[in-house]
Amino acid sequence: MQVRNFVVPLVSGTVAKQVKEVAIIIISAFLLASGLRLFLIPHQLLSGGVAGTASVIGYLTNPKYISLYYFGINLPILIWGFVAVGKKYICYSLLSVVSTTWFLNIIPLVKLTKDPILASIFGGVIIAGGVGFSLRAGGSSGGFDILGSIITRKRDIPMGSVLFVMDGLVILSLGFFKSWDSALYAMLCIFVKSRVVDMIHIRHIKLTCFIVTKERDKMLNRLNRLPHGVTVVNAEGGYSHEGNTMLMTVTTRYELAELRKTILETDPKSFVNVLETVEILGRFKRLG
Repeated sequence: MQVRNFVVPLVSGTVAKQVKEVAIIIISAFLLASGLRLFLIPHQLLSGGVAGTASVIGYLTNPKYISLYYFGINLPILIWGFVAVGKKYICYSLLSVVSTTWFLNIIPLVKLTKDPILASIFGGVIIAGGVGFSLRAGGSSGGFDILGSIITRKRDIPMGSVLFVMDGLVILSLGFFKSWDSALYAMLCIFVKSRVVDMIHIRHIKLTCFIVTKERDKMLNRLNRLPHGVTVVNAEGGYSHEGNTMLMTVTTRYELAELRKTILETDPKSFVNVLETVEILGRFKRLG
């Protein structure tokens, strides 16, 4: 009876989490499509990535087919990502691509601002919101986000920086095939997008936590359940000369909330110092 009572809330919590993630993916797809339809496409600007590639083809042929180009280019990347990244990530990414394609067809094409600079900035911010929250929910908006995720899992590089480099190649094509003014406006949009994505997608930011506690064994038992290692240092209070234990662990900003909750539940009287880490050499488990 006790096991059953434990399992039911656990299953319910898992389902609730998945529903929340799916909802975030769909809302993110709406933001991505809105940024394109309301700001960028009316000015024939780009957001970079597969959406930008599809937009370039659409501007050169027929803009009303941009959604179809977007879906078609994403398909082979999703198939490759299914093998290289993981099923859950790609399933969420596929949901994002399908939702974005649908929203691109139903959101009206409206020029909210006549200024291409404002369109670049606000379009970039809205699209970055869609990309960033998709990544935090465990998926992506497809295309270059999948390629960027593969790179950041293997190399400790900010996602926004990876997207900025790849998007730059798309911008060059806009400059050659259309106009360099449009390309420069699009570069502004991509720069804004990359910075906002890095603000939202914070898995790459590492933090070093120093925890001073008298509950050594209890704290170690809880921290060892988390994905990162812990180093134990015997310490002494400089004023009281009482013996203490200092535990050091490196985590990510994304995981900090869970670590903070674990520490406070285990020893509310512990002292914690959190520092942003510039570089890590050696073994560090990066979460997918």
